[in-house]
Amino acid sequence: MRAWRSRGRRHKSTRWCARSPTAYLLDELALYGHRPGQDEPNPRPLPEPDAVQAQLDNAVEALSAMLTGTRLEDDLDDLLWSFVNLFHRKLERIERELDSNEQAQRRGQAEQDGSEVKSVELERLIAQGISLIERRNAFEFVRDHAAELYEAATGSAWRPHTGSMVNHRALTAAVIDSREFLAARRRADTEVLAPSGTRINVTATLAIVPIEKTSDKAPDHRVYAGPRREVGAGWSQVAKSSGETYINLKIGSPDFGPTWVRCRLVKLEKPAEDGATHIALWEPRD
Repeated sequence: MRAWRSRGRRHKSTRWCARSPTAYLLDELALYGHRPGQDEPNPRPLPEPDAVQAQLDNAVEALSAMLTGTRLEDDLDDLLWSFVNLFHRKLERIERELDSNEQAQRRGQAEQDGSEVKSVELERLIAQGISLIERRNAFEFVRDHAAELYEAATGSAWRPHTGSMVNHRALTAAVIDSREFLAARRRADTEVLAPSGTRINVTATLAIVPIEKTSDKAPDHRVYAGPRREVGAGWSQVAKSSGETYINLKIGSPDFGPTWVRCRLVKLEKPAEDGATHIALWEPRD
């Protein structure tokens, strides 16, 4: 489109061109190609693993060749560590984006009202989450290979200052099944120590009072809840491993039912922050 405009009385014409939005879009596509928006899935492919390994090998080799034999050679280890940490920090940012995407999907699920708008928005969030997971896995591969190059160049394993080196690509179905099996076994072991039934919370101040023994099997202490109610007894014993003396307590109460609660009262090496000088190591038994 062309337009003509005159200036003042001199009638000198200045020509200017106004491009349409379509022409601007075509020029941008021709110059830069398609660029997806920030919240749109990226259709471009991920880099090939072989190409990633080759480029990382060249980068580390070039950095080592540049500094080896110079005054900056002592800084090579620190620079290579920072090179690996560059990808590790990127992974942390992607994990935060994944957390935000998960929360957005939860809100989207709660806001579903059967309309097409809400459905399309949830589908967009799901596609965005899948893209984030693929990017995370790719950067984990890059970081892990860079860490291997760091170990080969310096002789020490790369460790991050913060976070952990979790690799989600190694999370196979066998690993998931194994974790579920171990979790089920821990739950079964816990249920034996914590039988089913009504839980009763009892709060009481206990006094452990030394007494004179009337026989060899008689207790050395009596345990009172309050000034008068006797709830248990204690026997002074010596640990075979350390030789330290502790009190073996046996506490019973109608609140506990037929079960006796056994524990060892052990003196702390130094008082705790709340002023406590002893700790009770519980031994639940029938």
